Amino acid sequence: MSKGTTVRCQCPHTAHPPRLVVLTGGPGAGKTAVLEIVRRNFCEHIAVLPEAASIIFGGGFWRKDTGPARRAAQRAIYHVQREMERLVMEERQSAVALCDRGTLDGLAYWPDSEDQFWREVGTNRETELARYSAVIQLRTPTAGGGYNHENPIRIESHIQASELDEKILQAWEGHTHRLIVETTADFLAKAKHAVDLIRDEVPDCCKKHMVGDFKEQPPLGDRHVELESIPDS
Repeated sequence: MSKGTTVRCQCPHTAHPPRLVVLTGGPGAGKTAVLEIVRRNFCEHIAVLPEAASIIFGGGFWRKDTGPARRAAQRAIYHVQREMERLVMEERQSAVALCDRGTLDGLAYWPDSEDQFWREVGTNRETELARYSAVIQLRTPTAGGGYNHENPIRIESHIQASELDEKILQAWEGHTHRLIVETTADFLAKAKHAVDLIRDEVPDCCKKHMVGDFKEQPPLGDRHVELESIPDS
């Protein structure tokens, strides 16, 4: 887990009451690029949590398409996600824990009913929604609107990606502070919008210490983002 971002903060607080903020979206939405912008440019009190699914599958968990395998994977992802969030909440060193997906994302990948999902993980929709202060969803572009299928690790077609994006949208329905970032022809504009929404969730004591001028950085995932061209608001 990222213990915080790379920019030193001058705020006087040694502890913060942490808030959980989710950044989610379907395949190709630009989530990885936005998280990297935050990681490199926000202050150290903004913790960027890694994606639980990447931890699970990257660690060797079987990735099979059978019903039992999909259920097992989503149960494992749920519990890893909860433990990472619990770690940040109990340490109280981060003002915001920016989650690369949240527990309700599992509903988009669950092969059975939503009720069964909640029974399997031992909780309910209301409890999980209430855990997060904000949910920011980046929408997946269409095939003609910028969806990139050239990335070798992206196995979804644009149709499958759009279906997953819609399921994720439905999964988070009912959250009282859900913010949607629609696809734009210019990805930099989309990334800037998402970064501004994340900045709005940061407490004032940390907000003023953020880097005001984005610097040029290497390619982020499959998006080459020239950060200097994203003006600060």
